[in-house]
Amino acid sequence: MVTGASAGIGQETAILLSNLGAKLVLVATNEERLQNTMTMLVGNGHKYFCYDLADLENIENKVNEIVSICGKFDGFVNCVGIRSRRPLSLLSIKEIRNVMDVNFGSFIEMIRCITKKANFNDGLSIVGVSSIASHAGGASVTAYSASKAAVEAAVRCLSKELANKKIRLNTVVPSQINTPEYANLLQMSGGVDNILNRQYLGLGEPTDVANAIAFLLCPASKFITGISLPVDGGYLSS
Repeated sequence: MVTGASAGIGQETAILLSNLGAKLVLVATNEERLQNTMTMLVGNGHKYFCYDLADLENIENKVNEIVSICGKFDGFVNCVGIRSRRPLSLLSIKEIRNVMDVNFGSFIEMIRCITKKANFNDGLSIVGVSSIASHAGGASVTAYSASKAAVEAAVRCLSKELANKKIRLNTVVPSQINTPEYANLLQMSGGVDNILNRQYLGLGEPTDVANAIAFLLCPASKFITGISLPVDGGYLSS
């Protein structure tokens, strides 16, 4: 299952995994975009489900529905996330809760539901998409950065807790990637992106992140769990 599969990194990940032979379940809120992603997939048996992961209380029902239709999971990739750029003076409790619910709460609830015995096959691999914002502070991104840091901290804990079930959990940590969200960021900043001054391999592409995700999903990474893998064009090393 790939959540957030209607655009950007999620869409590119779904396309790549289909080319590698996976049978996919795509989840996002926008049906038209999901249908567009479906047309790009290779192979048969793929399905999509429209669902807003901000609805935490009904995630378990949705997971049970998907399993009843599609069978048990071998992998789960969480690409859902909302950006938040608000200075402290405008950072309301409502905004913080919304960002944490979607970026962190939904991920943990999905993991809780998917890792029930009837819902996964042996060797389940889970990959969450984090951000360099969880490692490098920036003005006005407090809620977003905190939510991604929470994802990474939780994965380190859950990788130990779920190891006895032969479940692996990891995160990828992208920097600036050429997605629609990045285009919106440039528009907001007047076309200026200071992060690229440190990201010395230049602007990344969604396929760069998708390749890292595919590696963490597959048996080639069977001895890797609990890590945060930078896919950052050198940002965190500069």
